[in-house]
Amino acid sequence: MNLSKLTSPDRVADLKSRDKDGALRELCSLISSSKNIGDPSAFQKAILAREAILSTGIGLGLALPHAKVASVKDFTIAIGRSKAGIEWDSLDGGPVHIVVMIGANDKQAAEYTKVLAAIVTKVKGEDVRKRVMAAATPADIQKCVTE
Repeated sequence: MNLSKLTSPDRVADLKSRDKDGALRELCSLISSSKNIGDPSAFQKAILAREAILSTGIGLGLALPHAKVASVKDFTIAIGRSKAGIEWDSLDGGPVHIVVMIGANDKQAAEYTKVLAAIVTKVKGEDVRKRVMAAATPADIQKCVTE
């Protein structure tokens, strides 16, 4: 699966927020720069609702907030990095340093699982996480996560 087509360096950033809610809102704003996010408000509402049900902090310093929304035209990814770490109620109790936000259309259920699995497989590798944390530019971060 070619993840590089789902994001771009303009949707990759060092997060300024120090808390989960702020980071989610920051990434929602970032991902909404994509033409694929038809209704940014509906997307943010879905992301926040999903996170309220169960934390998307999967451990290893990673969080994968995601939502399927009718107004999203196609898969879109935003990537955030926090060198300081963000408390996320992660499965392992640790802070989150890398956040990969995924938006999809609500009719993309079959592909959705594949995209989520591809991202998890990629970013759970310690080498990838170290490269993301050391990357100098948004383009470098994008390459680490999507290549």
